[in-house]
Amino acid sequence: MPRKVESSTEQKDERVQEKEKTEMLERMLAAVLNYLSDDEIEEIDLEYLLTNTKDLRQWWDQYREKNKKQVEDEIKKSLSKLTLEELESIREQIKEKKG
Repeated sequence: MPRKVESSTEQKDERVQEKEKTEMLERMLAAVLNYLSDDEIEEIDLEYLLTNTKDLRQWWDQYREKNKKQVEDEIKKSLSKLTLEELESIREQIKEKKG
C-alpha cells in the first residue's frame, strides 16, 4: 500500500511541535542544572524540582509511564533469582494492593 504523502502544512506543524518540545526540554534541563549548581543547596530536593520547574512533573510522569513495560520486564526476569520467602512477600503485597 503506498505511503500517504504528507502535505507541506503537516510537515511544518510537525517541525514546529518538535521545536517546541525541544525548547521545553531545554528550559527544564536548564532549570534543573541551575538548581543543582547552586552552592547554597546542601541536599537535593526532587519534590522541589518537580513542583517548581514548569512542566517537569508532567514530563516525568509521562516518561515513567512509557517505561513501565521495561520495569515490568526487568521484574519478571529477576523473579527466578528470588527466594520463596521473597516471592511470598511480593504475593502478599500484591494481594493487599488488590484488596
